[in-house]
Amino acid sequence: MGITNANKELSRTEINCGESFQVTLSLAAQPDITSNPTDIVLILDRSGSMAGSPLANLKSGAKKFIDIIDEATDSSQDGQIGGGSHIGIVSFASTATKDTQLITSVADLKAAVNSLSAGGSTNHEDAFTKALELFDMTSSNTKVMVMFTDGVTTAGGNANTVAATAKATGISIYVIGLSGNGGIDEQALSDWASDPDSAFLAITPDDAELEDIFENLARNISKPGATDIVIKDQISSCFKITALSSPTKGQATLLNSNLVQWKIASLGTTGTEGASLTFTVSHEGTCAGEVEVNESISYTDHEGNIVTFPSPTIDIDCGTEIIGEDCPESVAIEISGCEDTIEFDAGDLALESLGRILQLDVTLKNICPGKRVALAITLNEVDEYDNEYKRGLKTLTIPAHYKSTCQDVTVRCIKFVLPQDLDVATGCSCICNEKNFKARLMANYIDYDFECCSAVTVRSSKPCSCPVSFSKEKKTKA
Repeated sequence: MGITNANKELSRTEINCGESFQVTLSLAAQPDITSNPTDIVLILDRSGSMAGSPLANLKSGAKKFIDIIDEATDSSQDGQIGGGSHIGIVSFASTATKDTQLITSVADLKAAVNSLSAGGSTNHEDAFTKALELFDMTSSNTKVMVMFTDGVTTAGGNANTVAATAKATGISIYVIGLSGNGGIDEQALSDWASDPDSAFLAITPDDAELEDIFENLARNISKPGATDIVIKDQISSCFKITALSSPTKGQATLLNSNLVQWKIASLGTTGTEGASLTFTVSHEGTCAGEVEVNESISYTDHEGNIVTFPSPTIDIDCGTEIIGEDCPESVAIEISGCEDTIEFDAGDLALESLGRILQLDVTLKNICPGKRVALAITLNEVDEYDNEYKRGLKTLTIPAHYKSTCQDVTVRCIKFVLPQDLDVATGCSCICNEKNFKARLMANYIDYDFECCSAVTVRSSKPCSCPVSFSKEKKTKA
């Protein structure tokens, strides 16, 4: 069968600057279907949410799957599954139906697929039960289930027990999920799929991709197991590999901080087999936002399997950045022709001071959403005797951010003009003197949710026959 699935997944979907996450590569392979007859049951979701293009694309994918297996088992699309292999169809909604037994007639299989219509709830337990009943457990054929679903369980019991029973008897379970049609329980799909989950599970939000998914799975099933596998995974320069775990099969080597090589001598040559490799990656540098983890990933083996790994992305949050002060407005000057000398009227320019400009950046830690911050900076120049001379005071209002959690907020470009005539450095009074300064920063929230208690007067709704008074001391008369 060759490589039946390949996957690359991340342990996290988002991180903060400098944090780490894990990358897992996984493969699954099975022997050649011509020398290892295989019984395959397609378990197809026909619940109400499949109406329209999802069901149409599912039918196209299932029929393409049948054609590929037909050709692979006897080298021609002659309308019969050959080599001792069989395909069966089970469909399900509120209950499941055995639309065919395990048969070899391509026409009968396609007729069963074409007859499917959408309607009803989603009963995964009955679907697995009916599929399990199709297999002859005394047969030596390799046994495979391909479950397709587009929704969560809404009828019947827990399908985990039946799926676990099937896997315990040696049946391999591939699961295809359509996530864009009302939602699926990804954890349940992962539990049903054979191990490693990532190699036996494919999820797509687009029903237009179903035909390609079924086609790729069928082509991989029809190839022999793979030998002399070499995978090279180079990650983006935004990251570095900090730890490499031992793979479940084969050997992995870290060639440099961005490149890992994984070699497997053989996989799936005598039976269904999966393998996985996990390594730890840390963010470094200035990359932020949604970043693609892959730089490149390559696969080769002796049999020439064509394997494509997905290219996952991760969202990197490096906090909120605010420009404290705008730069001075620029004046556009245009030079045309070959003039040696030009004159240009720059307009009225106010000279701020002779000297230099000191620009400060500061990061405010853990600023909560929806709260403005008052920021103050004092700047003093320091002479050789550690005496301080006042050089400036800035106060800024930092606008609130509205992210879901508290964030670091970086304020950039806080500028101080340092007049040269106030230079306290020793030596010459040139503009390039070394100068020393001390900056002091203070910040606090402007917005808060405190409210003073208001006075409350309680009045009786009925007149009292005698006055009532309260006092802290008991008074008596002599």
